[in-house]
Amino acid sequence: MSVWFWAAVVGVGGLGAIARFLLDAVVSQAATSGLPFGTFAINMLGSFVLGLLTGLGVTGDALLLAGTATIGSFTTFSTWMLESYRLAEDTEQAAARANVVGSLALGFGAAFLGRTIGVQL
Repeated sequence: MSVWFWAAVVGVGGLGAIARFLLDAVVSQAATSGLPFGTFAINMLGSFVLGLLTGLGVTGDALLLAGTATIGSFTTFSTWMLESYRLAEDTEQAAARANVVGSLALGFGAAFLGRTIGVQL
């Protein structure tokens, strides 16, 4: 792979991270509860797009750019876990469990839906 390709990986990765920051700000500002809906929305959208890419049969360099660099930098496992931990630490056990279980279940559903749509296109 060329230097230009890896520069593209860095560039689209940076764009994915910026998009995550912006979407989190918009969703978090609109949310009225203390639940981390910004991170939830980001990870659901990312799961859907990764499923869509899979369903479309995207492979190789295109998958590296679109899936790993862009969506990989857009989604955020570490923030999801930290926010879940903080909910539990603040004695909001039910909210912490709902965040973990709901994110996993709905994330799988979003990926499945994306893949199903991608296969049909």
